[in-house]
This record gives sequence, C-alpha cells and structure tokens, in this order.
Amino acid sequence: MSKSPSRAIADPAILEFMDAAGWADATLAPLAGDASSRTYMRARRNGDVAVLMIAPPHAEKAACPPGATAEERAALGYNAKARLAGPNLSAFLLIADALRRAGLSAPQVFSANAAKGFALIEDLGDDLFARVAGRIDEAMLYAAAVDALIQLRLQGPTHPVSSAYEMLDYDDVAMKAEMALLIEWYWPLKKGAAATDEMHAEYAAAVATHLRDLSPPQTMVLRDFHAENLLWLPDREGVRRVGVIDFQDGLVGSPAYDLASLLEDARRDVDPDLADAMIARYCARSEDDPQFDKQQFLADYAILAPQRNAKILGIFARLANRDGKTRYLDFIPRVENLFRRDLARPQAATLRAFFSKHMPELVA
Repeated sequence: MSKSPSRAIADPAILEFMDAAGWADATLAPLAGDASSRTYMRARRNGDVAVLMIAPPHAEKAACPPGATAEERAALGYNAKARLAGPNLSAFLLIADALRRAGLSAPQVFSANAAKGFALIEDLGDDLFARVAGRIDEAMLYAAAVDALIQLRLQGPTHPVSSAYEMLDYDDVAMKAEMALLIEWYWPLKKGAAATDEMHAEYAAAVATHLRDLSPPQTMVLRDFHAENLLWLPDREGVRRVGVIDFQDGLVGSPAYDLASLLEDARRDVDPDLADAMIARYCARSEDDPQFDKQQFLADYAILAPQRNAKILGIFARLANRDGKTRYLDFIPRVENLFRRDLARPQAATLRAFFSKHMPELVA
C-alpha cells in the first residue's frame, strides 16, 4: 500500500459518485495498483473502510464483442484478440457476483457506475499471500488456494452473463495472440532487433501445433490467480479464507490455467516440490467428480504453463520498453527459468524445438 497520506475527495467526478454512494465525507489514500489502467483508493469514513476502484472508460481499447470474427478482433486491437475486459467495469461486477455465488471471497460491491468507471467495493485487507507466506505455513496457504480453484470448477457458473457483459471462451485466437507477445516484444529485447516475417511465421506454426491438443473451454478461469492477487482471510471458513481480486479478465477455459498461474508465479518463487504436491492435491480432491479427467488435466497444464509464461515474457518486455515500467525486467529471469522447465515437458516438444534452434538459452 502506498504511504501517501489520506486526503478529502477533490475530484468532482469521484465526489459525485461517492456522494451518491453515501461516502462523500470519506478520505482517500492511494493503494498499490497493477499493470493495467485501473487505480485503487482506500476510502475511510466514520470507522468504515472500503476500496474505490477507478477504471477509466476510455483508457484502453475496446473489449471483444460477442460473436466477433478473428479478423474483426484483429482490427479492434489486442484487448479484443486476447479477450481482455479492457475498460468494461461490468466485467468485474459480473465476475465478482459469480464468484461470491460460488462460495468464494470476492469483494462485495457496495455501489457502482460502470458507465463512468467507478465502483466502491469491500476492502479485503492487505494480507496478500505474497506478504504472509513468510509467517504463515506456505503449504497451508497454497492448499487453501487449490481448494478454492476446485470449488470454482464445481460451483462456478459455466458462462456468466449479464445485460452489460458476457464472459467469452478462452479460445484459440486469444491463446495465440498472447503467445505472439513473446516474439513481438521479448525477442527484440533479447536479440536487439525485431524478428523477421519468416521468424514470426515459424513461431506461429509452432504455437499452433503446441495448442492443438488443448481441451475445449469448460470452466470459469480467472487468468491472474497468483500470490499477489490472493488475500488471506483467517477469520473466514473453508475456501472463503482465500480472498480473490483482479479477475475482470476472466474467461471460460481449462481449469489447469489458474493452477499453472498459481504455481508458476512470475513474482515469487514457489518450491517445485510444493508445486508438485499442489498439483497432486488438485487431482486427488477431484477424483469424485465424474467430469474430471486427470490425464487430460495434466496434459492441459503442460500446454498452458508455457503458454502463460510465453505471454508473460512478452508482457513484461512490453511494459518495460513501451510503457517505461522497467521494474518488470527484474521478474524476467524467474519467468525464463519457469519457461525452461515448461519446455522440458513432452507436451512442449514443438516449442522446445523452435527455441532450441533460435533461443537455445531458453532450453534447459
């Protein structure tokens, strides 16, 4: 959390929103943000605490319209190709409600104006998993997070929809757009020059083959389920001890994606033995579900882990080179190590062949 002092509301648009919510006399203090255009403020009023979420409606390119073709999505830009929520605050509102209905601890929404990009939401505190892991048993924390993912698979709605937002599939177009970030941004960072058209084509062919055996979308996937977005809530019971934030880009995909996001964390080291134990826990606790196919789940994990890490390498390079957020360069060596481990799995053979030829330093 930022150490900036609290201050009375000065912005007229924010004051109007907070007045309508009954919080006009609140003081605001900045909270640490994420890599998006959203900002967060902690609001205090007469002993009550909440979080003001500010998502400027025109700060990002449009989200993907339902039914848009691949060509239409490409014309709209990266948000549409990768099916990110972009400036649509309604995505957060819909998914938060769906998560709470599934028995998980997503923030309650006290008041919202999606058209203006404001929401006043429940403050789940500051005890991020990344902060408390040093003083609370790490295996217990991660086991609780794994159990929350199982709960999401079993109880979450398949395709949440509201009048303002519809959750779409994590489809082939989105997967490929994300993996393309590696050659678009990480490649020139490492090589000192942009990749040729021929290299782009060769990489795209490898990516297409790599994703070929991924199972069809089947459950709600939050896409950023990791220690910086999970809060420990010890006063709650069961899976509700895991507070979940930053989920507005959720899609319908493979449940293995969020487990890979949790265990192959770009921002903190997760012991490989702990990661293996958590994968085993997920599978063992899913045995009674007739819809759960362990072998397909493990294969999906082996496909999606390098997919996600390829995307992250590209995103961190883009944040540094395009947006001037050079602190993200500090995370790249960890992601490279994770990617090397991913490429060693049999399901990544096509990707491994590409990188063995063109970036052998990424192959263990």
